[in-house]
Amino acid sequence: MLKISGIKIKPEEITDEKEAISKAVSAFFRVPEKDFSLEGILKKSLDARKKPELFVNFSIAIKAENENIFFKNNHGSTVHIDKYKPNPYIPPRTEKLLSEKRPIVIGSGPAGLFAAYILALSGLKPIIFERGASIEKRTEETEKFFKTNVLNERTNVCFGEGGAGTFSDGKLNTGSKDRDGKQHFVLNTFYKFGARENILYDAKPHIGTDELRKVISNMRDGIISLGGEFFFETKVEKILFEKASVPEYSKKAVGVETEGGEKYYSDHIVLAIGHSARDTISGLMEDGINITAKPFAVGLRVEHPQDFIDFSQYGKHRGDILPAADYKLTYTAANGRGVYSFCMCPGGYVVNSSAENGRLTVNGMSYNARDSKNANSAIIVSVGERDFGADAKKAMAFQDHLEKKAYDLGGGNIPQQLFRDFVKKRDSKEYGSFESVTKGAVRFSRLDTLFPTEIYETFIEGMRYFDKRIRGFGDGDTILSGVESRTSSPVRIVRDDATYFAEGIQGLYPAGEGAGYAGGIMSSAVDGIRVAEHIITG
Repeated sequence: MLKISGIKIKPEEITDEKEAISKAVSAFFRVPEKDFSLEGILKKSLDARKKPELFVNFSIAIKAENENIFFKNNHGSTVHIDKYKPNPYIPPRTEKLLSEKRPIVIGSGPAGLFAAYILALSGLKPIIFERGASIEKRTEETEKFFKTNVLNERTNVCFGEGGAGTFSDGKLNTGSKDRDGKQHFVLNTFYKFGARENILYDAKPHIGTDELRKVISNMRDGIISLGGEFFFETKVEKILFEKASVPEYSKKAVGVETEGGEKYYSDHIVLAIGHSARDTISGLMEDGINITAKPFAVGLRVEHPQDFIDFSQYGKHRGDILPAADYKLTYTAANGRGVYSFCMCPGGYVVNSSAENGRLTVNGMSYNARDSKNANSAIIVSVGERDFGADAKKAMAFQDHLEKKAYDLGGGNIPQQLFRDFVKKRDSKEYGSFESVTKGAVRFSRLDTLFPTEIYETFIEGMRYFDKRIRGFGDGDTILSGVESRTSSPVRIVRDDATYFAEGIQGLYPAGEGAGYAGGIMSSAVDGIRVAEHIITG
């Protein structure tokens, strides 16, 4: 089999992708289509470097009896050919139970679900506890909150089956290389449970919140069919400990106790609690588990018309052929803080993603079609030791203070301000050339009073730099919404690199974003897989 990279086709020439690729390969290499077969698309990306002339760039796998002719007829400097052999990730298996006690997974976000799925595939029949509701009930509760502003603190945008990423854009990309095939395994698993095939090869794969909900439901059913068991609306109140069986650990996790007083025992407990479970983190601190502060970022959602972003990225309006355009922006301010775009949602919505009464935070969300009239992204500023030291409690308090202030500014609604008024520190009276698109009620508020002075000034500095990259990005009509404060966990539950145990605690496995070891759906899912491997293989 051969891997061919650098096959370029104009978007307007593509009706059927596979048919267009076969024709392009045949024409480029002067090989009849009958003499090779397209085995799969490995990667697809959009090349806009010569905008407004655009190309779709494909990497593909083909089979041919005469492979040498492809090497011989390759006269293109940007087309590369290599021998290709797929090396898929194969989950570990075990023929026997590790003990009579089934493994326990706390949390059903990406880390928890994929840890549970790998354990279930191995025959270990995990028990999964989730404080929030199943995805079906969670969707109902969340839509009700968007309409009424009455929050269910257990089931919302942050808590419930699927985790916080379920009510986002459903992005599945990550900045790290897929050296062991786990990322592709995650994509294949989502595809197996109902996602569209294009996520397997798109350079920036996304599912969309609407389709991700169906995938999560199907994945849950798959885990149950393998012997897994889910307990929704069941909060784990505390971890049960006893003296460790080996001297290098201070104690051993032996089970959990739920809020209702029920106890479940296990030698393997996966702690996949998500980035918003501050109450659980506080309880773990009281238990003496080593939890440290870690750098994260805070800022505001910025909205622009999607047509504006399309034209800036493509050099023309996208029409019906091109996807809604995205962007990625980074900058290092004069004071050394990083400023960058995060969770960019083409054709999306700004979402009230509050998880606690009296606190407010926002996120971005889009459906699979990405067909809202606006684009939005978080523009965030890095924060760390200079803001709250190395103390985990202070890091959470820093985050909590901003969320309380944002709630008060908007009276429970999403606080908004036009960028020109944010800079001039004055009230916004009405939208400018376009209106906001949100899930949840909004109120014009003085967001310029939200942050400490240094973060406020750094945000403005970053926006002005981004305006040089995308002309008009820092236009006065740009709509700001706040506060974006849960980009990642502010803390890390320290774990051993060799065993994945929480430091000094036998049998307790911190995992995913809430534990401070991931940042997004893909990296959280992969971390959950790694934890499950350690449980299975010991």
